[in-house]
Amino acid sequence: MTLLGNLIKQGIRIRESLDQDYTPPFELQKTEFRKLIIGSRNTQFGKAYNFSGILQSLKKQANKHFYEDFKAQVPVHDYNKMYEDWWHKCLEGEKDVTWHGTIKYFALSSGTSGASSKHIPVSLEMVKAIQKTSVRQILSLSRYEGLPSSVFEGGTLMVGGSTDLQDNGNYAEGDLSGITTSRIPFWFQRFYKPGKAISRKKDWEDKLEQMTLKAKDWNITIIAGVPAWITILIEKIIKHYNLNNIHEIWPNFEIYVHGGVAFEPYKQGFQRLLGRDINYIETYLASEGFIAFQANQGGDSMRLVLNNGIFYEFIPFTEENFDDEGNMLENPHTLMVDEVEENVEYALLISTCSGAWRYLIGDTIKFVSKAESEIVITGRTKHFLSLCGEHLSVDNMNKALLEVSTEMGFDLKEFTVLGVKHGSLFGHDWYVGTDKPDVDETKLKEKLDNQLKELNDDYKVERIAALKDITVKVLPNEAFIEFMERMGKVGGQNKFPRVLKGDKQKAWLDYLAEKSIK
Repeated sequence: MTLLGNLIKQGIRIRESLDQDYTPPFELQKTEFRKLIIGSRNTQFGKAYNFSGILQSLKKQANKHFYEDFKAQVPVHDYNKMYEDWWHKCLEGEKDVTWHGTIKYFALSSGTSGASSKHIPVSLEMVKAIQKTSVRQILSLSRYEGLPSSVFEGGTLMVGGSTDLQDNGNYAEGDLSGITTSRIPFWFQRFYKPGKAISRKKDWEDKLEQMTLKAKDWNITIIAGVPAWITILIEKIIKHYNLNNIHEIWPNFEIYVHGGVAFEPYKQGFQRLLGRDINYIETYLASEGFIAFQANQGGDSMRLVLNNGIFYEFIPFTEENFDDEGNMLENPHTLMVDEVEENVEYALLISTCSGAWRYLIGDTIKFVSKAESEIVITGRTKHFLSLCGEHLSVDNMNKALLEVSTEMGFDLKEFTVLGVKHGSLFGHDWYVGTDKPDVDETKLKEKLDNQLKELNDDYKVERIAALKDITVKVLPNEAFIEFMERMGKVGGQNKFPRVLKGDKQKAWLDYLAEKSIK
């Protein structure tokens, strides 16, 4: 029985997908909003903010008064506010706090560029919602042209966090990937690799070694995971078996599912590990929920999932709503999905079936198609640099470095940027990771600076004025990996921050000083 056959056999239909194809986005979101309000009206949060009254408003009015009531009664939250006011109670074992029942799982998520790990509640309803969206993504493959049936006959390698969660009495904690994988449906287990035993391992090096040894026994057709760690695994397999490329051991490998970080900087190096072209699928799976996935073959955008446990609001990412550090201001202007405009940058607020309410997830997006609810991720509200008005986004950084690395003929592995003071002026310190030892740093600096000026007019102006200089240091990629290991952030869903601030910046500089790297 194939994977697709099992989906059909288990009665998993594509009704939700069809609903999204033929129902207006506003109606989908209104329905989802109603479900969320009903599910939490009797919680501590729901009683504090009169969810019963909002529900009555929703029942009586056919227009958008329900949303105006919701905005007027429920404040916006960032992680600190949500945790300090409410979620700490869930960790202490209280029930019916922001979602009905007791929260049994918490996902450990890397904080902002300067913060430590966050505890994000994961309800059983959210686990099921993530599984449903994952199924919809698999079903979307049936529309791909030229995709052989063998893709549904092999194994799916999911490289994530340990499924051996930390038991804290009232709850269990770990990576979201470890939480969801620990509850994989029985019908999917025969397709899932690396299997239960290896998935439980917490030691990343041991996990890589075990996957490498088992690779010869698997018929892998789909791989899912963060680009940096998948690249390391494939390189290890190729070296161990003395291969030219990964298709020599996995000839039916057809699809790579990636997310969590922009793939373009990694793509050139990744393709060198392949024997032929494959399909790439981008996903937007955050610790707070499965937000979007690439629904069309060969596209570079993702479709928001509008009918599966999340209600979205969009804040224009402007100085009226955010300060220079990317902090959300009080009472920001928010919009529903039918009110957005294409090619405008928005920060995401979400309310979910895990009990997040008007919660700033920290990502910025743009709509490339309002009609199809298709988006691209442009960066993070705090992973950007604007020391003096240069407004340099992660999207700018990715595009500039990809262009320059391609032109200079080296594979980009990792990078990060620090904002620094130069007396009364400012500067940017770039650290670029690659396995090519002879990259000319002076030439790279010049080309990168020029490319950023072409991409960003504000940056160009400030390079004449307050942004005094930029520096570029080329490092072996092992430096980035070793730093992540020291921070306890190796493997799974962990990504190296593109901008380092606060404590993480200090830790990075201390690490470089120890290694005698200026």
